[in-house]
Amino acid sequence: MKKLSLPALALLLPLSGCGGLHPLYGGGGDGTVARTLAAVQVDPVAGKNGWLVTNALRDRLNTQDGIAPRYRLAVALDDDIIGLGVRRDDAITRERRTLRARYQLIDLSTGAVVLDDTAGSDAGIDVVGSEYATIAAEESALERLANIVANQIVGRIARYGTTESGDGS
Repeated sequence: MKKLSLPALALLLPLSGCGGLHPLYGGGGDGTVARTLAAVQVDPVAGKNGWLVTNALRDRLNTQDGIAPRYRLAVALDDDIIGLGVRRDDAITRERRTLRARYQLIDLSTGAVVLDDTAGSDAGIDVVGSEYATIAAEESALERLANIVANQIVGRIARYGTTESGDGS
């Protein structure tokens, strides 16, 4: 077992008394954040990119049949592919796929927008001689981006759940 040096221990000491930090998923499946996430109804989003993001959100929110929705999540996506690298013959050699989401968390009891934010990410794609390989790379990038965007949205909703209950900031 490796021993910590005295300076390392001195840095850890103040953390032990930090009363402002709380585990995000404190209480497990019955905690405030888990209950908030499970009570979010996700509106369908049009298109293949929307289908991917909607399914990723539903998987992460862990919505359950016995829990009545308290919030509605509306998501609008902007999916864009631009060419970056160009050879002398004007052929594109590199692309960037960008997926951005503007989302609103709406309280179903009041109709008020309680959270209005954006999420997004991008991925680089090599354009190769095979059109099939390039299309496959673009689709693979979209799947990764949908998961990243869904993670960002759920993380932000989880932070909202802790501030709503007074458990953190």
